[in-house]
Amino acid sequence: MSRKLLIKGGIVACPKQNLYENMDLVIQDGVITELKKDITDTDAEILDVKGKIVCPGLIDMHSHLREPGREDIGTIQSGSESAAAGGFTSIACMPNTTPAIDNQMGIEYIKSRSKAVGLVNIYPIASVTKGLNGQELVEISRVVEAGAVALSDDDSPITDTALMRQALEYCTMFDIPIISHCEDPFLSEDGCVNEGLVSTKMGFKGIPSIAEDIIVSRDITLASYTQSKIHIAHVSTPRSIEIIRQAKAGGVRVSCEVSPNHFSLTENDVLNSHYNTNTKMYPPLRDEASVRAIISGLQDGTIDSIATDHSPWLDTEKDIEYIHAPMGVIGFETAIPLIWTKLVATGELSPLTALAKITCEPAKILNIPGGDLLKGSPGDVTIIDPDLELTIDHDFFHSISHNSPFIGHTLQGFAIYTIVGGQIIFNRHTNTITRRDI
Repeated sequence: MSRKLLIKGGIVACPKQNLYENMDLVIQDGVITELKKDITDTDAEILDVKGKIVCPGLIDMHSHLREPGREDIGTIQSGSESAAAGGFTSIACMPNTTPAIDNQMGIEYIKSRSKAVGLVNIYPIASVTKGLNGQELVEISRVVEAGAVALSDDDSPITDTALMRQALEYCTMFDIPIISHCEDPFLSEDGCVNEGLVSTKMGFKGIPSIAEDIIVSRDITLASYTQSKIHIAHVSTPRSIEIIRQAKAGGVRVSCEVSPNHFSLTENDVLNSHYNTNTKMYPPLRDEASVRAIISGLQDGTIDSIATDHSPWLDTEKDIEYIHAPMGVIGFETAIPLIWTKLVATGELSPLTALAKITCEPAKILNIPGGDLLKGSPGDVTIIDPDLELTIDHDFFHSISHNSPFIGHTLQGFAIYTIVGGQIIFNRHTNTITRRDI
């Protein structure tokens, strides 16, 4: 039976079309079929969203779902529910699971589980090396053929420069990016906060900014030499951003992302939160100058996308001494309110510029469907209430884990409907998540 949804009265915001005006939108049988003013259709289900922002379904290109291997802290089901509640219609998941996603079977498992869950679109990222060991390349052609949209060893940086070169050269045959966690582990070893005044006050070993800068420079140099695609994950330092800016000007095929954590918090929040371990993450929270550099990079396009780096851990794993707590925090459900509160409401970015970083830009980098509201595009849409204010508490989250540094913060601008293939999978008014009919 034909299914039709008419979204009426909203402000349509499509960065790819440079469109920001009141319009109506029709999705029929999972595809956008009409976009214009004052549509009347008596056959359609009508969703009245007057005054709300209607944008392409949000895309997160960097997340950790923990399945297989750590289903106690996160599953494809719980991750999908959390992503849907955050307004995401598509997510890409990192391969650092147990076992690692380093072969066809791993890719097919992610795709099969995603289909069984029936919520958001999930795109698997395969590891660069077998078992994330940094020694032997995966069978790149096979994982790409199976559906990997990128390759990454994520938080296991590839220290062998010759191997990294070889991986980049192989990837040119498939025109997919390697996503690089840029960190020199010999410089960052045993560090848990940014190296500087705060680390000195805390008496902890710091992670210096050069640990990131050096590998960013190395990988961009390799990408330039091999004419391949490199994507820098969660950039956080002024020098790294400047290196990327210059490389782009020189024609290198480099893109990069920033997490909302790194334009919303600084190393001072570690102290001010009395060593809350939910402020411990890769890369570490940096200083105010780094936040300004990140915002400048977002403004001038040096930083292409915003990605959550959603990383669940149990409260019991985080509730220990700071130096022993694992790195990482969850991020699906706070991403859009942080973008709206810290960037849009403050005037740092326009709504269209901000939304591009989490819709059409990640779609372009990963070469996946979605990210726009063009006729014929997938009917994946997010409805945002830019004025909705909520205070985040422990029970706010749909994920199994609740390790967020933003508990207690009041934020503005939340997704109120998440629509995938023309079907409403999340409704904030009723706080319900509904599986798609697929």
